[in-house]
Amino acid sequence: MQFRSDVAPDTLSIDLREEGVEVTYTDGRSVLYRGVPTRKEGSVTTAPGKDVHVLVTDPTEEEGVLVYVNDRATDDAILESTGVGRVIVEAGETESLFPGVDAENEGYRVTVRADPEAARGRVFVFAEDELGGQSYELVAE
Repeated sequence: MQFRSDVAPDTLSIDLREEGVEVTYTDGRSVLYRGVPTRKEGSVTTAPGKDVHVLVTDPTEEEGVLVYVNDRATDDAILESTGVGRVIVEAGETESLFPGVDAENEGYRVTVRADPEAARGRVFVFAEDELGGQSYELVAE
């Protein structure tokens, strides 16, 4: 497996819509995370093998930062050109993604914990694979 490193995210434009959350990358392309996110108090643990993306909005909910957790498939240059960040969390470890947002690697599962007040914005977690995806919004307990 090719080594991948952490990549710092850039601020991206976001649009919270009825049909989902749209993120516009710095290269002008956009992605729509479909569906209304399920509200979860404090944390969410993803199923094994899911691609985990964490989006934290600013207080205006018009901008945010997006980080892929443990993505080992996307080349660093692609992430850098789109403004998406990446954090590699080793097994059994916990890493801070943003102030108030942590990710823990529990084997094949990732747990994301958040305090939206400390994050100063809304916190979304998207867990996807080739069969579909789930979206969550982490709210205060």
